[in-house]
Formats: sequence, C-alpha cells, structure tokens
Amino acid sequence: MLTSKQRATLRSLSQNLDTIFQIGKGGISEETCNQIYNALEARELIKARVLDNSGYTAKEAANEIAEAIGCDVVSCVGSKFVLYKESTKKKRIEI
Repeated sequence: MLTSKQRATLRSLSQNLDTIFQIGKGGISEETCNQIYNALEARELIKARVLDNSGYTAKEAANEIAEAIGCDVVSCVGSKFVLYKESTKKKRIEI
C-alpha cells in the first residue's frame, strides 16, 4: 500500500509517460492483465486509457486490474489511469 507522499511522487513521475495500454470494448481479459503485468515488471510505472466504448470508467478498470495482478493504483484522471508495481527483477524507481 502506498502512502500519500509516495503516491504524489509517482504521480509526478507519470506526467511525462506515454499511454501504453488502452482498454476497449473487449474489456479486461486475462491476456490484458498478463500484458500489463509484464509491462509493470519492466517499467514499474505505466499509464493506460479507457476508451469510450469499453463500458468501464478509469477507476473501475484500474481497480479491477490492480486486484487481478497485485499492483497499486496511483491515480485516475478522466479516462486515464496510472499503475505502479515494484519490479521483482530490476528496481528502477526509488520512492
């Protein structure tokens, strides 16, 4: 669980990130969760977006993914959300 100070640090780091995942009408599948998990293992911090036709809000999608793969939701703004998971192999971010 992240403290508010850690969350603020991660939020500031995420400002310059590109959106690398989109949740569309296919929803959140096991394959989507696996891809996000692998991206988090490599990068530790990722930004994703929920498309209008998905049926999810950013918060719903972020919470469902976080629960499925054991990561932390850093922020949800509009249709975008940021996820963090400390890498087990190569730690990149010190918080």
